[in-house]
Amino acid sequence: MKAKHQRLVLVLLALVALVGAALLAVYALRNQASYFYLPEQMQADPPAVGQAVRLGGMVAPGSLETLSDGITVTFTVTGREASAIPVRYAGILPDLFVEGSGVVAEGRLAADGTFEADNLLAKHDENYVPRELQEMSEHQAAEMAEETTVGLE
Repeated sequence: MKAKHQRLVLVLLALVALVGAALLAVYALRNQASYFYLPEQMQADPPAVGQAVRLGGMVAPGSLETLSDGITVTFTVTGREASAIPVRYAGILPDLFVEGSGVVAEGRLAADGTFEADNLLAKHDENYVPRELQEMSEHQAAEMAEETTVGLE
């Protein structure tokens, strides 16, 4: 076999191996991908029961309730429209999680229409200040930030 044909065969084998690896990766990750839904999208076109998805919106004021076990909380996530999705979460709430704030809940939709969250990601606005820095003046906070970054350069 000529060298030209050998190179062609090697290139074709490498291409087949690359396509095979890509297909294997897509097959392995197909159940790991989670789609993002807004409450109005989830009501209009709900995902399959048990499918891993993310639900993003605002925690409705007055909807946060801790159940009798002390760990499980229920609340409602609302969107821009009059849509609302009830959410149930068992675990430690993030520090920034409060009524009226943004939240992204990772989990799945149950058969009864309740979103069963496995993980909560609380969002904050651009005016957020950590608890440790709330008592400090702007100048003191800037000095503290400068002191903590001196060794990083």
